[in-house]
Amino acid sequence: MAIKSFQGERETKKKVAQPTVLVKDIMTTNLVLFTVEQSIHEVMNAFIKNKISGGPVVDDRGRLIGVISEADCMKEVSDSRYFNMPILDKTVGHFMTKEVETLPASMTLFDAASRFHQTSRRRFPVLDNNKLVGQVSRKDIVIAAINLKSQSWR
Repeated sequence: MAIKSFQGERETKKKVAQPTVLVKDIMTTNLVLFTVEQSIHEVMNAFIKNKISGGPVVDDRGRLIGVISEADCMKEVSDSRYFNMPILDKTVGHFMTKEVETLPASMTLFDAASRFHQTSRRRFPVLDNNKLVGQVSRKDIVIAAINLKSQSWR
C-alpha cells in the first residue's frame, strides 16, 4: 500500500531585498574641523580633547583642502627632538596632507572597505557634490559590518 502525503503545496519564500548600506549611512557627520592658520599645538590639543587621530582641513568657505593627522604631527615632534629645539608654533598648512583621497557619500560599505584595504588610510573625508558632508573611518566600517543582520552581506 502506497503512502500518500496529506501535506499541501509549500509556499515559496519571497526574498526580501535588504537595502545596501552606503557610506552616508555610517559616516560621522559631527566633525572637528581645522584651518591652515591653526597652530600645530592647537591641533594636538584638539586630538587629545576630542579623542581623535585626525581631521579635515577646510578653507574659509568650508571647502576641503587637506587632512591633518597624528602622523603629520609626528614630523614636528621628531624634527624638534632631532634639532634639540622646542616644538615650534608652525601652522597646520605646513604639515597637512594636501593630496586628499575622498569617498563619495553614495559608495557602498563594501567598496569603502576595499578602498581601506588598498590604502594605509585610517579615515576618508566624505563628499557629496564636492561638498564635505562627513568622514568615515575603518572603525565605522567594522561596526557597520558587525551590525549587518543579513547572511547575504547586502
